[in-house]
Amino acid sequence: MVLNESTENYLETILVLNHRLGNVRSVDIANEMNFKKPSVSVAMKHLRENGYITVSAEGYIRLTDAGLEVAERIYERHTILSNWLVMLGVDPRVAAEDACKIEHDVSIESFEAIKRHINATR
Repeated sequence: MVLNESTENYLETILVLNHRLGNVRSVDIANEMNFKKPSVSVAMKHLRENGYITVSAEGYIRLTDAGLEVAERIYERHTILSNWLVMLGVDPRVAAEDACKIEHDVSIESFEAIKRHINATR
């Protein structure tokens, strides 16, 4: 499965919800992302078929090692980029929205350079 922005957003959302709620169900993802439950169900089917999540008999969604790796990478990018933009004077709400757009497209090289720059200025 080719990782696209939508896939990465679902995995990141599962990670965030897991930290916040402990157990994650499709309805939690739908509520968090403001999507309809059938759309989330289709996405979860694809994530499950491609080995990024498992779903228990009770409907609880868990990230596999592969899913967790992607989710943590995207979440790190989001957090660092958002915090960096706020440090530059961007409104926190705008910074979070912009970070969400940037996190999917920035190259590994550019992101690592941003991290080095942030760490050097601390």
